[in-house]
Amino acid sequence: MCSSPIKAPDPSAERLALRTPGSSDYEALASWVADASACVRWASPRLRFPFTAAELPELLAVPDAGSYCMSERDGKPLGFGQFWVVTAGAVHLGRIIVSPNERGRGLGKSLCELLIAEAVPATGATAVTLRVYLDNAPALAVYSSLGFCIVESESTDEVFFMRAEANPSVGRTTAAKPVSAAHVKP
Repeated sequence: MCSSPIKAPDPSAERLALRTPGSSDYEALASWVADASACVRWASPRLRFPFTAAELPELLAVPDAGSYCMSERDGKPLGFGQFWVVTAGAVHLGRIIVSPNERGRGLGKSLCELLIAEAVPATGATAVTLRVYLDNAPALAVYSSLGFCIVESESTDEVFFMRAEANPSVGRTTAAKPVSAAHVKP
């Protein structure tokens, strides 16, 4: 069970912000997805590859979803993510990606924190969910550090379904025990 409060966000994350993506953001996003395999891992098999940047707003459309680009003050897109309500009381994070040139800087965690802070108050959710490939150790570490727990009954041989309890008053999740290395498939 996830029960301990998470650590405060990194103060350096204050320089980051979410914004509605524009055409130049979709151009950057399209360049981050190099091939069909990367497309499936990022956006699911339902998003066909190849695609053009101009097609992305329509291809990524989910009813009542929030789509966001994360950037620094200079406006350069660093990441992208979405959220939508799957079931009453739960908001789902999806299509989370950080620019390949910016990975390894902790931006994935910042992106998720910003998405959660936006999604929980916007939807009134009491839980946040997401899916992640079992062999994506960096993402698993981020999600575990944010309080997400694996829900075995909803997971598959390739993809973990993860859930965290939300604190609607602050738009954060409550922390979990880290995902063990035994869960990560090489």
